[in-house]
Amino acid sequence: MINTITSLQLLRSVFNPQEIFSGLAGTEPAPGRILLRYTLWLLLLPPLFSLIGGYTFGWRLGAAQPLMFPVGTLLLISVAYFIVLVFGFVSTAIISRWMASTYGASDALGLHFALVGIVGEPLALASVAHLFPDVFFNVLVMIPAMIWSMYLLYTGIPVVLGIPPERGMLMASSLVGWLLVAAVSLLGLTMGLWVAGVGPALAV
Repeated sequence: MINTITSLQLLRSVFNPQEIFSGLAGTEPAPGRILLRYTLWLLLLPPLFSLIGGYTFGWRLGAAQPLMFPVGTLLLISVAYFIVLVFGFVSTAIISRWMASTYGASDALGLHFALVGIVGEPLALASVAHLFPDVFFNVLVMIPAMIWSMYLLYTGIPVVLGIPPERGMLMASSLVGWLLVAAVSLLGLTMGLWVAGVGPALAV
């Protein structure tokens, strides 16, 4: 099963998740293997698509004209995007493991890495919308992907971590709360840095 999880069987994980969840239950995959062979490749997709889309079409944030950035600036933004995604993935998996004792769930770190990776797959695949970085278009694409990720989170936790569905629902809701706080904090931090001059000059 470790080989199954660390291979890029994206369609199986996204569209037939129960098979993957059932196979994961009771195993202890190595966190490093999950991260290096599976998750990092998914996390590379959004920054890569963003880089290509920003260079080709420019960013469309509601202004009349798209914002075009130099290649160096786009590379810097994409690298920062990737670092944030990696930090978000690892921190979410660690917090999920920390919560496990509260809900009587398995505390095998590899399971939490695998679970968070599978839950994030729809968002990583939907980031193909970054190839045309219009804010409204991306929101329209990301909302269904986010709904599917939420479904994977709520259905996957009880199966993978071996807890009753009611406890799984509570744990999933706690993780969603953490993710919302993290997202708002990231937006605030980004805005503060850009206002302070750390980041691209938007001329607005």
